[in-house]
Amino acid sequence: MADWKSALAALGATSDNVEESEKKDVERKKREGVVYSTDADFDYSEDSQEGQNTLPKNQQKLRLYMERAGRGGKTVTIVKFFTGSDEDMLTLCKLLKQKCGVGGSVKDGEIIIQGDHRQRLIEILKKEGYTQTK
Repeated sequence: MADWKSALAALGATSDNVEESEKKDVERKKREGVVYSTDADFDYSEDSQEGQNTLPKNQQKLRLYMERAGRGGKTVTIVKFFTGSDEDMLTLCKLLKQKCGVGGSVKDGEIIIQGDHRQRLIEILKKEGYTQTK
C-alpha cells in the first residue's frame, strides 16, 4: 500500500490543498442561514452577537420571579431582563449562587437560582448596585 500523500501528489494535488479544502468544508458547515449566493464576490462573514455591551448596573431593570410549574414541584427564583454579554451574566449568576449558598444556572437569557430567594436576591442585587431591581 502506497502512502496516500505520494499517491495524491502523483495525481497532481498536494496534501496542503486537501487539508485546506477540509478546513473550508468545516467552516461551511458552521454557517447557518446562508443557503446559496449567486454573487461571485460574496464573502461570508459572521455577525458578532457576542460584542453586546453590558448596561451599567444602575441601568439594569432586573425582575425576579418565583416559579414552580414544569420543574417537578421544585421551586426556583428566576432573574429576567439582564442586558449584556453572556460572560457578565454568568459572573452575576455565580455571585448570586455563592451569596445564597445554592445551585443555579443560566438558560435562555435568564438566571435560575434554586429555591425561593426573592427577598434575599433583591437585597444582594441592590448592594451590588442594581438599583432598579424588583
